[in-house]
Amino acid sequence: MTMRSNQAGSIRHHTARDLWEARYVGADGRRHSVYATTRKAAQERLRVALTGADHGVRPVGQRLTTGAYLDAWLTTSVRIRCRPSTADNYATIVRAYLAPALARVPLAKLGPEHVARMLADLTARGDLSSTTVRYAYSVLRIALGRALKQGKVLRNVCTLVDPPAPARHEISPLTAEQVGVFLAANADDRLGPLYTVAVGTGLRQGELLALRWQDVDLDGPTLAVAHTLTRGTRTLAEPKTERAKRTLRLGSEVLGALREQRRRQLAARLAAGSRWRDQGYVFTSGTGAPLDGAFVLRRFQAALEQARLPRQRFHDLRHATATLLLESGEELGVVSKVLGHSNIGTTANVYAHLTPAMTQRVADRLDGVLRRPAQAG
Repeated sequence: MTMRSNQAGSIRHHTARDLWEARYVGADGRRHSVYATTRKAAQERLRVALTGADHGVRPVGQRLTTGAYLDAWLTTSVRIRCRPSTADNYATIVRAYLAPALARVPLAKLGPEHVARMLADLTARGDLSSTTVRYAYSVLRIALGRALKQGKVLRNVCTLVDPPAPARHEISPLTAEQVGVFLAANADDRLGPLYTVAVGTGLRQGELLALRWQDVDLDGPTLAVAHTLTRGTRTLAEPKTERAKRTLRLGSEVLGALREQRRRQLAARLAAGSRWRDQGYVFTSGTGAPLDGAFVLRRFQAALEQARLPRQRFHDLRHATATLLLESGEELGVVSKVLGHSNIGTTANVYAHLTPAMTQRVADRLDGVLRRPAQAG
């Protein structure tokens, strides 16, 4: 049985195979076929194929699997366009989460139901955070977005599936009093100057560890954020955004910490002798190499425990900086620039909470407003 429609392809039934074949002329000018087990399904696949042809989407071979496409995407697109750390992260996500669920699904047949099932299965595992599941979703969405631009698919099916709700990480940075206790307890520690600069500037860990003396003007006194140290490596990379490149003026405490760090580094250099390899970094190992992020985190958490302070991530020192600035009445826009956020909305979303100091300041200001009419009378 054959049904034909001029310029609309044709459908016929193969009795021996019990399959319906839909034939059409693709955007490449060639005749193609898609198959289904029912006539209705063949008609639907023909409709999608013809719509794709109208939009210039070249047919994708039925044998091209999603796994093969993702492998090609990592090699030909991600490795060329992204930073090495980002490419490694994407490859890990593909290997650990996307491939097990989708590798065998033909790219041409990948639908929102496949994505929804993958997200449900990842969530049901119980050992993955919602952040990880969202990241897996994002990587697949980016990959299929590239396939859409290349005309390999008619639509990005990820856009038809709601991602998991983001996890709300409750920020509990050190208070002003706790910061004072921590810095005082570590004044003589090898990483004491690093901790002071971290709180006094709000730099990310990668920005701190990438800091070089050529970025610091002790007479200015200013500090320029020009690079970041790629996580897990000792490789310098450009900051992710232009706003992350910034120059900060230094207060006397930070300036003093940097001068102390220079003094200590000169002493370490003399002690290392020929083993010293001068690379210009501010915070270094005993031989001049930039510090490893994992090492800094271990030392930081051990120092917190020694000072009997709450366990924190190193990144929470940056949150402490921002919170203390906001508590002191600094404007949100200024805090956003100090932190190097890509836009003020990011700052507002992260620090939407009110600390007790902020609520007290609001209450004091409102008291002042309420008292004025009485004083005027």
